[in-house]
Amino acid sequence: MIDLDDGVAADFLIEAGEIAERLGEELVALEQAPSDGELLNSVFRGFHTIKGGAGFLELTPMVEACHAVEEAFGLVRSGKRSADAVLFDGAQALLDQVQRMLAALSSGRQPQSAPPEVLQPVLAWAGLLPMAEHPTVTHPAGDDLLAAFASADGPISDDEFEALLDRLNGAEPAAASPPPAVTVSPPAAARAASGSARVPSSDSGQLPDANRERSARAEPAAEPTLRIEAKRLDAMVNLVGELVLARNRFKALRKQIDGDEFDRAVTTLDVATTRLQNAVMKTRMQPIGRVFQRFPKLARDVARTLEKEVDLVLEGADTELDRTLVEALSDPLVHLVRNAIDHGIEMPDVRERLGKSRVGQVLLAARQEGDHIAIEVREDGAGMDPEALRRKAIEKGLLEPEAAARLSNDECLHLIFQPGFSTKAVVTEISGRGVGMDVVQSRIRELNGRIQIRSRPGEGTAFIVQVPLTLAILPALLIGAGGRTFALPLARVREVLHFDPRQLRWVDGAPILYRHEKALPLFSLREWLADAPAERPEHVVVMQSGPGQIGLRVDDVHGREEIVIKPLPTAMQSLKGYVGAALTGDGSMALILDIDALRHGAD
Repeated sequence: MIDLDDGVAADFLIEAGEIAERLGEELVALEQAPSDGELLNSVFRGFHTIKGGAGFLELTPMVEACHAVEEAFGLVRSGKRSADAVLFDGAQALLDQVQRMLAALSSGRQPQSAPPEVLQPVLAWAGLLPMAEHPTVTHPAGDDLLAAFASADGPISDDEFEALLDRLNGAEPAAASPPPAVTVSPPAAARAASGSARVPSSDSGQLPDANRERSARAEPAAEPTLRIEAKRLDAMVNLVGELVLARNRFKALRKQIDGDEFDRAVTTLDVATTRLQNAVMKTRMQPIGRVFQRFPKLARDVARTLEKEVDLVLEGADTELDRTLVEALSDPLVHLVRNAIDHGIEMPDVRERLGKSRVGQVLLAARQEGDHIAIEVREDGAGMDPEALRRKAIEKGLLEPEAAARLSNDECLHLIFQPGFSTKAVVTEISGRGVGMDVVQSRIRELNGRIQIRSRPGEGTAFIVQVPLTLAILPALLIGAGGRTFALPLARVREVLHFDPRQLRWVDGAPILYRHEKALPLFSLREWLADAPAERPEHVVVMQSGPGQIGLRVDDVHGREEIVIKPLPTAMQSLKGYVGAALTGDGSMALILDIDALRHGAD
């Protein structure tokens, strides 16, 4: 069992995990472009590198799994065999096993060997007998080699690193097989950022359009990088947050203190703090491609299981956002992509009868919109019928017929976020549109984001997830009610109005505000807080909620401010309607409202 406190072992887990994530994408790309020599070499090197590190740490199960794949692709590199569906299926299955082993090691458990039914097909393909017990590895020069590695001036190349691993395993580095004569092209991850990645469901051998054009250009020199522990970055962000609070306090005092010198000093502090804040936040930014790179393999596996044909198109993989958001978005996006393939894309023969291509298309795209990130999951499948959803909601007892009849088409689409709502008679183990979709929405809300749906029957469905660039500092609108201050995420605010009682109407006992010939559901923050009605003029904050807008009646609107998000006090964590707390410029605490939860709590 390796010691995770050991620096070499910890570095191996990090590096091997990153290589394994990349291998999933590269295997999919190689399956659709088997003549791509660069991809073939990259896949071979990836498994070889993991095997070398695992051998040094005496992780026999991982060595066995990587060795089988490495030997199989070695035959492909030497031209002795051609890669086929059996090899790619087996390699993907063993890659899954390697990732499970890494997860076990990270949690302090001993990794288990790959099951024979997973390991044997690849060994048989490569013409190998099952590996004997891994021999004891001696490292006569191990200490010297590690010392040389640690003292190396700058990063070493891939070939140098692999040679080092070979020497640590007591073997001379094998001579590299000459790669097939192909033009040099960017790696799969780079292509995915600007083009498309094909997810085949059969061994068609066809190339996607994005892979037909090749450019013979040298890779740019890598920028020097420095690995920093996440907790140190988090500490820096916390310190910048404290500085932002101090800046806000000085800006509040500026209104009370006259003097040009003080005003100039506050302005200088404001500019410097903003620049430092932006610089520190950039250190925590990561490309969302780190999440995207797992989806070609995921889509391939789901499509194979369901016997569907799917093109997965990735766009905007270089879009950056806070690392905590990159990690938090992984599970919701996995659920949405699985749903898109399972319940969005029709079976190939059904698509042909409908006059569509047998191959369905799923788009996973990211783009920056101001201080937010928009991530879209779109497919060209069957789409959702609002009327069918309306009937299903009535059938399940989620809505009364009268209430269901008043829903717009967009509001009907959002019924799938109701807990337990499903449009399918049989729930599959892959996914279920509506089964767990409430969890997806809840997770997005926790990230101060929102999710929208656009769908047309027969044309497909799109889910658009919008989240802030960072969870540490949030642009907010500060409001007041009952003598207390609250914060609303500024991205959800559409406009602020003076409340005019003459525009108030009532429908089924619920207040409605007519604006621009549209009925706007109206909620009172005072009523939600169980306070007495206001005795002075009020304001209405128009906010985006689900597919539509709502109006929130408040006493005061204090203005825009960047707030540092803090967790709720323990005593308040069970309360609905709040997503966090913040200190404002005047030193008071403002609770951050969850407008969707507040709305449903008032219904």
